[in-house]
Amino acid sequence: MQADMRPTLCFVVSAPITINAFLQEPIKLLAKDFKIFVACNGTAQDIALPIRQYLTVLPVEIRRAISLQGDLIALWKLIWMMRRYKFDVVHSITPKAGLLAMLSSYLAGVKTRIHTFTGQVWVTRGGLGRWLLKSMDRVIAYSATHILVDSRSQLQFLLAERVVSVEKSAVLASGSISGVDVNRFYPNAKVRGEVRRDLRLPHEAIVFLFLGRLNLDKGVLDIAAAFRLVAYDYPNAYLLVVGPDEGKMALAMQELAGEHANKIRFVGYTDRPEAYMAAADVFCLPSYREGFGSVIIEAAAAGLPAIGSRIYGISDAIDDGKTGLLHPPGDIAAIHACMSTFTASPERITTMGQQARARAVSDFASPALACAWLAFYREIQ
Repeated sequence: MQADMRPTLCFVVSAPITINAFLQEPIKLLAKDFKIFVACNGTAQDIALPIRQYLTVLPVEIRRAISLQGDLIALWKLIWMMRRYKFDVVHSITPKAGLLAMLSSYLAGVKTRIHTFTGQVWVTRGGLGRWLLKSMDRVIAYSATHILVDSRSQLQFLLAERVVSVEKSAVLASGSISGVDVNRFYPNAKVRGEVRRDLRLPHEAIVFLFLGRLNLDKGVLDIAAAFRLVAYDYPNAYLLVVGPDEGKMALAMQELAGEHANKIRFVGYTDRPEAYMAAADVFCLPSYREGFGSVIIEAAAAGLPAIGSRIYGISDAIDDGKTGLLHPPGDIAAIHACMSTFTASPERITTMGQQARARAVSDFASPALACAWLAFYREIQ
């Protein structure tokens, strides 16, 4: 049997969901040039079936939360792994995985070390916590030979904060990690009707959608407060909230919505986000921090205009005035004004939704992003 002479590439992530959600298309292309490994807190059975054949999983317990003992054990195991397999390239995604992977690969002498920044937790922090988390990002950037950032505005922010350098850093294509599958996310009238019936959403209703983790940083309380004002002016407005509740946000949102709480529909975690996007009219992401806002371009591919905070990342995903509307973060009156723009002129939903779909297809389709990944790897080898 002929030996596999391809160079070795190891992706390091905290959880397999990162691979399944973002890296399926890049991995399929990269497997032509590289023998691929994935170091993560999981097994091969946790990897999506379509890409399982392209990689080997190396289990290592990388915890999302800070744990001095656990992190030191993971760091030691990664150093051992790097030296045993002698990887040619190590590529990390997510903050904790990035810190451990870049330090271990640096100490093990791996030639090419890549980290992808997808947003900064410390943006909404203050004091010692902000300094510590920011310092960790600086260690990641120092230890890496190449930095990828998933939006141009985030790269400018990191440069201004002196976290990364121009020489090491790049944004692939138009941004995002892997783009959007425009064959999965698209306007679907049949599914729209089915979901609306299941959730008791009137056919004529204008449905605002939030889809993501329910926490304070995502601005879910702001959208609930703004929705109360919109629902008072426009009785046919509904709010659809999809995602895991990370801190009893649903109850707080209902309280903020007051007498209009009965017009909010809560759905927990879903592996079919495209179905709820098909059922909605306008996507909302009033987040306080976001690396890019991939969910916005998924919604755009489904034909939804978006309302989002004017922060780095989201300002790349929304073309203000064309594919959606931007507002200052935390400004409930401004969120209300954006929502009212669509309830007062429903034709804007159609126009902006069509423009959002066209932009998602032309600028963010996943095959184009996967090709950009392959071109980047071939350039640095």
